[in-house]
Order: sequence, then C-alpha cells, then structure tokens
Amino acid sequence: MSVIIETTFGDLEVDLYVEDAPITCTNFLKLCKIKYYNNCKIHSIQKDYNIQTGDPELQNGKGGSSIYGLLEGQEKRYFKDEFDEADPPIHDRAGLLSTANLSKHGNASAFFFTTGNNMPALKSLNGKHTVFGEIVEGLDVLDKLNNAYCNEDGIPYQTLRIRHTIVIEDPFDDPEGLELLIPDRSPEPIRLASGLLDDEIEQESDKSVDEKIEELAQKEEKARTNVLVMLGDIKDEKLVPPENVLFICKINPITEEEDLELIFSQFGKVVGCDIIRDFLTGDSLCFGFIEFESIESCETAYLKMQNAVIDDRRIHVDFCQSVAKLQGNTSSSNKSTKGSKYSHLMSANPREQSLSNSNSNKRKRNPHNNNKKYHDNNNKRFKHNNHDRYDQDHHYNNNKSRNRNRNYHERDRDSDIERNRDRNHHDNKYKSKEKYKYKDRDYRHKDKYRSKDKHRDRDSSYRSSSSSSSSTSKKKSKHRDY
Repeated sequence: MSVIIETTFGDLEVDLYVEDAPITCTNFLKLCKIKYYNNCKIHSIQKDYNIQTGDPELQNGKGGSSIYGLLEGQEKRYFKDEFDEADPPIHDRAGLLSTANLSKHGNASAFFFTTGNNMPALKSLNGKHTVFGEIVEGLDVLDKLNNAYCNEDGIPYQTLRIRHTIVIEDPFDDPEGLELLIPDRSPEPIRLASGLLDDEIEQESDKSVDEKIEELAQKEEKARTNVLVMLGDIKDEKLVPPENVLFICKINPITEEEDLELIFSQFGKVVGCDIIRDFLTGDSLCFGFIEFESIESCETAYLKMQNAVIDDRRIHVDFCQSVAKLQGNTSSSNKSTKGSKYSHLMSANPREQSLSNSNSNKRKRNPHNNNKKYHDNNNKRFKHNNHDRYDQDHHYNNNKSRNRNRNYHERDRDSDIERNRDRNHHDNKYKSKEKYKYKDRDYRHKDKYRSKDKHRDRDSSYRSSSSSSSSTSKKKSKHRDY
C-alpha cells in the first residue's frame, strides 16, 4: 500500500508495512485521506539523522492528533506502539518512515524520515519508535531536504511544506464517521499577495518577481531555439534575427516593392525591400521584408505602420524573426526576386522545381519559341549574318524529320502485325464453325435414317399380328399405327 507525499522540493512515494503495523498504517492512511497533512510544515531537519513533520496544529511536533482522537475524542488522541520490545524494529538506512512519539505509547499524527547512514545515531531510535513504511521513490528529494539550510535548533530558514498527499491504495475499511471529515476538495495552498506560494518565494528570495519572469522567458526562448536547431531550420543556436528588418504581411497582390519602399522611406533610409513571390508564376504571396539602415528607423516604422492601409489593404507589421539572410540562403531563378535576400521563402517543392527546370531546358533547345531572338521585322526566316544559328536549326529539323519517318515505319509495322493477328483469328474461327456445322449435319442424318428403320420394323410386326388377332386387337393395332 503506497502514498504519495508532495513536498516543496518534489514528491516522495512511500510503501507502508500494513502487516507489521496495521494500527499505525490505518492512522496514517486515514489522516492522509481527510487531507490532515496538507500545508503542514517540515518543522525540524537534523542533517544525516531525521526529518520531522506531521504536526499541522503547533508546527513543532508537540501537537496533532491521531484519527482515533478526531473520531472518538481527545481521550483517544494517542495510540500504543506496535513493536515487540524484545525484538524492536531497526533503523539502519535512510528513507524509513517512523512515528514521532514524545513518550512511550504517545503516538499521534507526527512522523519522521531517517536520513543518512549514520549507524550510531540511527541506533538510538531502535526500540522507541514504530517503523511503518519506507520511501521507494524520491530519495533524491529526501537528500535535498536533508541539505536544506537550518539554524542551530534544526529549524529550516526556508519554508518547507507538505503540499498534498495522495492515497494510492487503502486496504482498510473506513471507521464510522470518517466520511464527515473528508473535505469536498483539497485545501488551497498558502499563497502570498503576489500570488506565489509562500515556500516558492522564500526558496528563491534573492530574486525579484521580474527577474524570475525574465529568467523563465529566457528558458522558453532557449528551448524553442534548440527545437529549431534539431529540426534543421537554423544552423546554430547563436544566430539571432536582425533588429533592423521588418516583416510585413496582408499586402495587396498589386502592391510592388517600389510602393513599399516609397512609403516606408519616410521613417528612415530603406536599404532593401522584398516581396516574396510564387516560384513558378511570380505572383505576390502578400508578405515581404523591409530592411532599414538603422534600428531606430525600424522601431519607428513598427510603431507607426501597424494596421496602416496600403492599396485598400490593412497591413500587419512585426519585427523579422528569420535568420535565413545570415545563413546565406538566396537561391532563386525568378526574375521578379532575382538577388532577393529572402527569395528562399518562395521556393516550391522539388517536383515543381524539376518541372520548371525541364521547361526552361526545352525552351533553350527549341529556337522557335522566341520570335524576337531569331526573326527579323521583314518576316525573313533568319538573319543573314547568323550562319551558326541556321546550321543548328537545320540540324534540328533534320533530326525532327528523321524521327518522324522512324515513327511512321514503326506505326506501319505494328498495324501489319495487328492485322495479321486478326486475320488468323478470323480464319480459325471460321474453320471451326464449318467443321462443327458439317459434323452436326452428319449426325442428324444418321439419326434420321436410324429412326426410319426402327419405325419400319415396328410397323411390319404390327401388320403381321393384326391378321390373326381379334377385333379388339385390330382396334389396338390401329391405334398403335396411328
């Protein structure tokens, strides 16, 4: 049976010795169940010896009550020890859970954890306190509590508390009246006016709230940077976005770079202006980047141009978060963004890029695609002084006609093969039909003659019998002949 104890420094998972100390375990489980230990202070820490807690009333180990005292009255506040005096439990290691009784048979709600492996010191606890559990997970948290700063009396300088207790499994039945002590919800933790827990703010008392918020923001930023490095979006975590570049989006598709540069130049000198365009069509993707000469000009433009209207569109402006310019990604073959520092953002997928490359190769190979290059104004085929181009075109046309003739021959050959195959199939089909036709006719004639012979023999026998038969037999023979 286990219980989780949530402390200021972390969680402790405790397994209880329900068979060796059933009364003590019942007391501890039921007190956890009614949230008796919530917000209870850790009032004493003796380094490498023990850590005492479990007194929510006086917070010094002298108060508190057992579950039996809460249900049946103060006369049942304490309960007896659960060990054999001839063979008492031994405290021989760190992480043991024992009752913190003030005297013999004076067990209430207080308990302690053993810390360290100081055998002579731990040996003094044998025969005085009931061991009813041990820590199975969270020994590192116990070590942090053991190393907390304390005064000469063992009282921690920092506020250390049991924030919450969770019962994983309870094998004992609830005593009568326990349901009246179970709260509807767990008690709220003790908070300061700033909203932080009292043990949190005192734990890091050397830092102000603003410093802690700034430190948390830096940690989050570092975590996001590490994710981008792992995904391959940036090469180095030390790269930071330029501070003199603005990101602008929701632009009207008809807006050009010259328009944006003219508008934003009122805040300072504009070094570069780029509108990101589609890789194939060259259409505007409605966002871009504007680089200023100074950071002050960039900040002024950010404050003034947010939600401004340009070409009947209300734009959005923000500081640039792209580091692609610092990584040197400026690969683009589109004329509209040639030399753009952010042209990598308009790159299409590899298939579209390969198709565009193949189309450009076809245009280069075929000289008839661009009439301005190879045709003059007098409707002549080629310029007289361009003999090399004429030779290339002649060679291209010859190859084209050769390929055409080759295709004709292959097509004729395929059609002949198909025609012969159809002819053979038709002949075979016709022959098989004729064969079965005559065969059926022969069998039909044979059956016909065979039936005639059969009827002729039968009729002759009937005639011979009719001459010597009676009148009744004649009627029958006539009937049969019919």
